[in-house]
Amino acid sequence: MYKTIAPLVLGSQSPRRRELLGQLGIKFAIARADIDECLKAGETPADFVGRMAAEKARAVAGAFPASWILAADTIVVLEGKVLGKPEDKAAAEKMLTRIAGNRHQVLTAFTLYHPQNGSPVTRLDSSRVKIAALSAEQIAAYINTGEPLDKAGSYAVQGLGGAFVEAIEGSPTNVIGLPLPLVVAELLNYNVIALA
Repeated sequence: MYKTIAPLVLGSQSPRRRELLGQLGIKFAIARADIDECLKAGETPADFVGRMAAEKARAVAGAFPASWILAADTIVVLEGKVLGKPEDKAAAEKMLTRIAGNRHQVLTAFTLYHPQNGSPVTRLDSSRVKIAALSAEQIAAYINTGEPLDKAGSYAVQGLGGAFVEAIEGSPTNVIGLPLPLVVAELLNYNVIALA
């Protein structure tokens, strides 16, 4: 559907982000962004996720001075609190118990950056997700699959956790980890991709 007309690097190890970009025909290299992902005192969830995306882009850019860098970060927010990736099964159980039967917000920020073309461009997308009421047995069985242990909010809408999602308001790809409508618009705007 699209062709890549400028070198593009995805600053993410996320298989979900790779799949989302790849399904559109976009070609890109992959690099891991190693940064400190700690929330600063007084930082809002939106500011935090935007800062994470920008820091990931900058961390990768040094190794790819002639390429466009696309980096993203996704967080789950419940009652104003960021729910990151669980540290262990107990943390996953606590998170899933909190979000079960409730609506929460999923924020994804992405940064598009070329080291030779000035300032990074960061965009934010927001979706609301309703998770079904879950029994303790359902939560335990899901945790035992291992899927929740490396996911923000302890679930994956594109995986087994999708069975618990009753409704999504906003972009489904935002919930997966990359808001494709906004990303594609920026990639087209900066002539990184074009229609095939």
